[in-house]
Amino acid sequence: MIQAGPVALIRKLRWLYAPDPVMAGYALRTTCTSLLALGIALWMELGSPQWAALTVWMVAQGTRGRSLAKAKWHLFGMVVGVISGITLVAAFPQAPLMFILLLAVGIGTFCMIGTFMPGPASMTNYRIHGMRASGFTYAIVSLDGIADPHHIFAISMSRATYILLGIVLEASISGLFQLGLTKRTRHQLASTFEDTLKPALTAIAGILVGNKGAMQNVQAIFTQITTLGDQVEFAEVELGRHDHAGDHARAALADIAVLLARALDLATLMRLPLSQDDMFRQEAEAIRDMFLKLPARLEGTESMASILADLLTLRRQCRQKVVSDFSTAQPDDAAREAVLRHGMLQQALVELIDALRMALTQFEASRNPQPHDHFHSPIRSYRDWQQAITNSLRSSVTVFGAGLIWICTAWPSGLTFIMFVCIVCSLFSTLERPALATQAFLRGACCAVVAAGVLNLALMGKSTTFEMLGMWSGLAMMIGGLAFAYPPLTLPAVSYNLFLPILIGPSNQAKTDEIVYFNTALPLVLGLLYASWMYRVFLPYDPAHQRWTMREHILRDLHRIADGRAQETVDSVVSRNVDRFVRLMTNSGSTPSPVIQAYLTGILSGMRVMLNLLRLQAIRRDTRLNPEAGQALALVMGRMSHFSGRYHGHYGRTLRATKLAILRLRTCERNEDRPRERFVLIAALTSLDVIATELDTNRIFFDARSPYFDPALTPAELESTG
Repeated sequence: MIQAGPVALIRKLRWLYAPDPVMAGYALRTTCTSLLALGIALWMELGSPQWAALTVWMVAQGTRGRSLAKAKWHLFGMVVGVISGITLVAAFPQAPLMFILLLAVGIGTFCMIGTFMPGPASMTNYRIHGMRASGFTYAIVSLDGIADPHHIFAISMSRATYILLGIVLEASISGLFQLGLTKRTRHQLASTFEDTLKPALTAIAGILVGNKGAMQNVQAIFTQITTLGDQVEFAEVELGRHDHAGDHARAALADIAVLLARALDLATLMRLPLSQDDMFRQEAEAIRDMFLKLPARLEGTESMASILADLLTLRRQCRQKVVSDFSTAQPDDAAREAVLRHGMLQQALVELIDALRMALTQFEASRNPQPHDHFHSPIRSYRDWQQAITNSLRSSVTVFGAGLIWICTAWPSGLTFIMFVCIVCSLFSTLERPALATQAFLRGACCAVVAAGVLNLALMGKSTTFEMLGMWSGLAMMIGGLAFAYPPLTLPAVSYNLFLPILIGPSNQAKTDEIVYFNTALPLVLGLLYASWMYRVFLPYDPAHQRWTMREHILRDLHRIADGRAQETVDSVVSRNVDRFVRLMTNSGSTPSPVIQAYLTGILSGMRVMLNLLRLQAIRRDTRLNPEAGQALALVMGRMSHFSGRYHGHYGRTLRATKLAILRLRTCERNEDRPRERFVLIAALTSLDVIATELDTNRIFFDARSPYFDPALTPAELESTG
């Protein structure tokens, strides 16, 4: 910022001198609550009153729902951590090596359990935060108690008291500033859906008129769906769970992802030769106009029943056109082929309209919840044992290494050093890129060291009243609260707000102990430096390995779905692959964009193949399917079931079997005169054509005989896959 010049520096500091009014209110409210918790803890003469103020900053969030959700899981984690800490000290009061070993194993176990919690592996996932709270509560209770094991129960109750004090105060005071919360939350849920649906409909409208770049912003839409779906949980907390509006909103966002997947299928079919005629173009133009007008109709006073009725009429028209084509005698094979292609496009339009109708139905149910509604759409969890074991080992080895440093050096502040290492490992080991998060945390901690040094050594060295303590520390906390509202500084601000009360070290002794400050600041900085170094040298994050593992999982999913063993649904397939899509975008780092783009295309392609395999499985169970067509589909499924991972693929055979099945089903369709049976064959041909096109277009991704985009791949081959 200094090199950029004074003007740029002033703009960078806008969060400080011209903050957002809402977030400024959050910072002021949390600062006052933190000082109140600190004052009560001092009045109660607790041993470490700074932990009450720290807990307030750890639990406080920008909205009521986030604060309550985090407070609930923090309280749960505190109880688990206290019980575990008492057990550890009671088991090994005079065995330091075993104590450190079990401390490391406990932190690793909490990280492993946190990895399995539903939702994204982010700092805003408060289920994971419950395990994080268990980890650092386990650490602070056991490390404080091992120095005086005879009073472990009193120490643990003291720690639990000020943590509980901070949680209760923050939850109570934040509730005083939430007027008209229910009405605001319902409006927010509606806005969330509309803000996501509008860009999706715009992209689909571009597809209908043949715009090749229509789906370029699909990445941003999928990211928005994932982010907003994560926020629905907090809206449920604010609504009090009296109805299932949150479940319907979560399902509506998932249906938008399904809608985009159906639109991608339509785009694939529209690229096939002889698929479009003038009649289809006119129909696509009419559907496009209706989709573009839909957001305005949702925001207006028109009823949802009227909108759904129009979509149902549009669906019937698509079906009716296929029926009329079937009832008309075709003069030659070319005309019959054109009818077949037209019917496949109509089938894709029907599925597109069905997905939109389902999304709107769920949106209406969330906007106007009905009594006695039992609908439930849970937050999906995809357990990755490899990732969980990696997270557990990374945190356990890091904590154990810190314990060995303490044992070998007999450092008087070694327990404080281990405590900070445990806090960092508990907070960040469940993230996919903990090294980056730890670096940001280190910057915030250094700012806290400087701020606490100024307060301890200059401003509060001789303070004898709580008013003086509150004035100076409150000003420093207010700056941290404002920084928290500025996205580039959020994570460093979290570190600053957490460690500032510890470094200030308030007590009832009426004077700050400078020696305590230095003996706390040095272990803090060294602990964060050590943890950051360990994250880089022991099981570091490897983006190439993450991509290869993700591709293996996609190919195995294809294998399981084709084999019929997986109990998958459309929603589960779409949500899992959207999660992969967003994770890959988030963690791409410095990877060249052509590689990332190729993988993103491969994930979307794999998702569409999975969805069409699910449809083919349902078609195979249809009694109207003739035996010859069923045999052709069985051959495709058998070949696809060999997609079991890297170096074991049968890509060429699968592609040939798919194309042969298309030829055989076309023959069956030409020989079939019954409309219902022809509808089934057209649905099967639609799925097979999408599968064949995706296998052919993304052949390197699906050909599992060699790793995808390894360094051995030449630049020319890399360019050809783009």
